[in-house]
Amino acid sequence: MISRRGFRLLPAIVVAWSGSVLGGGANTALAQAGGPAAKPAPHRVADVPLAPDSVDHPPAPLVKTPAVVRGLYVNRWAATGTKVWQLIRLVKTTEVNALVIDVKDDRGLVLYRSRVPLAHEIGADTVGPLTGARVRALLDTLRVHGIYPIARIVVAKDPLLATRRPDWAIRLRADPSKPWHDRQGRPWLDANQRGVWQYAADLAREAVSLGFSEVQFDYVRFPDDKRLVTEATFPLANGRKRAEVIHDQLAFTRAALAPLHVPVTADVFGLTASDTTDMGIGQRWEMFADQVDVVLPMSYPSHYAKGTYDLADPNAHPYAVIDHTLKDAKRRSATLAGAATIRPWYQDFTLGPPHYGAAQVRAQIQAGYDNGIMSWLLWNPGSRYGAGELAPRSPSQHSP
Repeated sequence: MISRRGFRLLPAIVVAWSGSVLGGGANTALAQAGGPAAKPAPHRVADVPLAPDSVDHPPAPLVKTPAVVRGLYVNRWAATGTKVWQLIRLVKTTEVNALVIDVKDDRGLVLYRSRVPLAHEIGADTVGPLTGARVRALLDTLRVHGIYPIARIVVAKDPLLATRRPDWAIRLRADPSKPWHDRQGRPWLDANQRGVWQYAADLAREAVSLGFSEVQFDYVRFPDDKRLVTEATFPLANGRKRAEVIHDQLAFTRAALAPLHVPVTADVFGLTASDTTDMGIGQRWEMFADQVDVVLPMSYPSHYAKGTYDLADPNAHPYAVIDHTLKDAKRRSATLAGAATIRPWYQDFTLGPPHYGAAQVRAQIQAGYDNGIMSWLLWNPGSRYGAGELAPRSPSQHSP
């Protein structure tokens, strides 16, 4: 339903917390294996015990998806502090019309006191969460100014959940009773586990009920670590390749969120647009690009190896990297029925020479425009952005 002011109105939501989220019983075993589970009796949001200062309110109106989305990443620190208000002021004076806000980050921490039982059970919402009043104030402010709020939810990289639910973690081949750890000593969730994706979907439902108007899933993949081949085991794979697993889980998550009528999107490695394999992480373009509404290649020039696209130093050629990436992405999507919209992430940080400033950011944006892709998002891990790299807003922008 569309209101007069152009906001989508969300119907009342009934959240069914599956056995895979709560743990235990036949539902859990089937869900973990990726198979069907008997449907438990649904619990309405009001039936779930409220954590102190959790958000308890009717579903909020949503902001209509802009025809062209241009956004900035807002990390958890920025969202819980005063930085987010500075960013809102920046958005109001520039071409930007969206903010991508960490609802669950790569530590597994949830932005606010959650009513998702699993988040409460593992303490994901207990580290400096936003108060209910603060969440409402933030999302109301974005809505009043016509700023499109996108909920970023990290899926497989969640060391908190992997530690609290070790049965959902990637297992060590030498001793399957122990979790595998990455080079930083952190466990990862096994993307084969259906409960991992159910948890992400439950958090997404809650975020949309609060007023987030799009759901963006990140880390929809296996770890990019060659040691997985020799050190890890995946008993739930059942002969499937990793790209098939990611395909199936994205399809499940998208179907679970379909009643919300909001875009379901996914971040992917930028090189997936050009690499014809799944890169060992389960991301192969033809296997995921039709399973979401928007695909967001993280096309950061600093992340491309020397020699890619015949460029001695891709980081020094931001326009060329984006041009090659998007041409490949468009070519491959053209062969898919129901292919997702392409909305790339661009680099707004420095990682090695040269220093990235306004010239490098605008070169990436221009490469997108020259390929007919007008939407974009800027990534700075510290959520630090300058007005000099952004065009001033036009009079028609940000009118609710």
